[in-house]
Amino acid sequence: MYQELQKGWIEVITGPMFAGKSEELIRRIKTLSYAHQKIMAFKPAIDNRYDKTAIASHDGDKYEAYAIKEANDILKLVKPYTQVVAVDEVQFFGKEIIQICEDLADKGVRVIVAGLDMDFRGEPFGPMPQLLARAEFVTKLTAACTVCGCAATRTQRIINGHPADYNDPVILVGAKESYEARCRKHHIVPNKPKFKA
Repeated sequence: MYQELQKGWIEVITGPMFAGKSEELIRRIKTLSYAHQKIMAFKPAIDNRYDKTAIASHDGDKYEAYAIKEANDILKLVKPYTQVVAVDEVQFFGKEIIQICEDLADKGVRVIVAGLDMDFRGEPFGPMPQLLARAEFVTKLTAACTVCGCAATRTQRIINGHPADYNDPVILVGAKESYEARCRKHHIVPNKPKFKA
């Protein structure tokens, strides 16, 4: 089916850790740069695992970005001629990122964000539910479960060789030393309360 779109929309790339979200974001940015699009990229300053001033994948691919402390910094830095705004690890920003993405898209900017849809507890992470609902395009990636090799949709936090407790802090920046990709069956969260409708 052929679709013609007005300028300005939101794309969300999501999934668990090790699914290739940052890699996919970088791929899209590079593809758009070949088309001479004016691109500005952002990442939360808290995420300094692989590079302080670049969006970086676990495999080492990178794209220069502004490391910002809060989402409102995007509006202070974005240029009037910007055609594409890319934001990595968007789950670390507060709810103000939702309106910022909406406002940029309304102004004709293509907004591409990447981030975890669920925290280590298997619950919606920060602004992601709202961004997923508002996006014109959603790409949900999977990783491989470290236990069985099946499609992993969740992120397992490991502390001293054991699954992290439900009551542990939600935000803990880390990589393979603290996290694994897991399928639903092998995702374990001790003391997680039962969901009540």
